[in-house]
Amino acid sequence: MVSVRGDQRPGHRPADASLDGASADASAGELVAQAGRQIGELVRQEMELARIEMAGKARNAGKSAGLFGGAGAVAFYAGGALVGAAVAGLAVVWPVWAAALVVGVVLLALAGVLALTGRNRLDRATPPAPAAAAASVREDVHEIKDHLHRRHSR
Repeated sequence: MVSVRGDQRPGHRPADASLDGASADASAGELVAQAGRQIGELVRQEMELARIEMAGKARNAGKSAGLFGGAGAVAFYAGGALVGAAVAGLAVVWPVWAAALVVGVVLLALAGVLALTGRNRLDRATPPAPAAAAASVREDVHEIKDHLHRRHSR
């Protein structure tokens, strides 16, 4: 599994490390370069988080599609059973068609449950936008703004 936060290389400072510990004798150019590296790392981490979140949503949408397919198959067999019930009803007076009718109704009820379950799962999978990654980016932007405000108010 990919580590979303931080890098394990020796001497590498994670993007979310505080800038307050920066050396007092560092030049403005060095500080800008360091901020650029940290922002780049932060962007890469946020993109990885968004990719992971999107993959989870795609898996959920695939399972929902499978449930809809299952509902269609069960509805197809229910239709066959209802057709069989109609034929049996015409051929014989009660017992055979009544049994086939009950089976057909039960299969249609099962198809309805599968369809509703699939729809509910699909509703949870949409919209496919990475909400957690977007919230994390907003939090990062707020943190950077606060840090810059504190640096300039000194």
